[in-house]
Amino acid sequence: MIEWQDDGIVLHRRAHGEDAAIVQILTQNHGRHVGLARGAQSRRTRGTYEPGTVVQAVWRARLAEHLGHFTCEPVAHPVAAFFSNPGRLAALNAATAVLAAALPERVPHPAVYDGTRTLLDHLGSEHWAEIYVQWEVALLADLGFALDFSACAGGGNDRLAYVSPRTGRAVSLAAGEPYKDRLLPLPGFLIRADSGGPEAVGQGLRLTEHFLARHVFAPTDAEVPAARRRLRERFTAAGATV
Repeated sequence: MIEWQDDGIVLHRRAHGEDAAIVQILTQNHGRHVGLARGAQSRRTRGTYEPGTVVQAVWRARLAEHLGHFTCEPVAHPVAAFFSNPGRLAALNAATAVLAAALPERVPHPAVYDGTRTLLDHLGSEHWAEIYVQWEVALLADLGFALDFSACAGGGNDRLAYVSPRTGRAVSLAAGEPYKDRLLPLPGFLIRADSGGPEAVGQGLRLTEHFLARHVFAPTDAEVPAARRRLRERFTAAGATV
């Protein structure tokens, strides 16, 4: 029998039979792990397996390659705090959906786990949306697709204003002017202490979605999760309430 215990964040739950569920959990030391959770659909324990719930997880299996079983104790329920705030709830759903689809199974990503815990802790803050975009930039870097906002890819020395959709490198305002229709806007809060705002957040979500789609999902013929697209649409639709 193989058994381990770890801190985790529930990413996804899929019903299995009458009261069990197949659960995906991002653990601190064991990466994204899948297991069967008995009773996960019952009224008493259903909340424990809601995506976004922080848990203390125990995984057991006879052999390492088996699906195994999860037994979890809840530590925090971030989703409960955001029922009355659709924007923050959309960000929580987007984050768990992206992680469930993007992370390889059973590969440790401790920096992603720590960053996601930080994101959950700050979803109640004033600049939660800007923090979400920064979390996706960090996720891309951890997966091997770091964006470079350190200097202009074309050698310009004025304000950085764009990002090349091909290389992920920043481009200055002057150098990018002739090609601005083909470049992605670079929101100021990603390189300066700007407060951001809905328009800048929309630009940031478009930026990270482009590279998630190109580098993370397209190679496996997958699409950006619907929950993530809905979050971007909240910030790009005219008059949307976020």
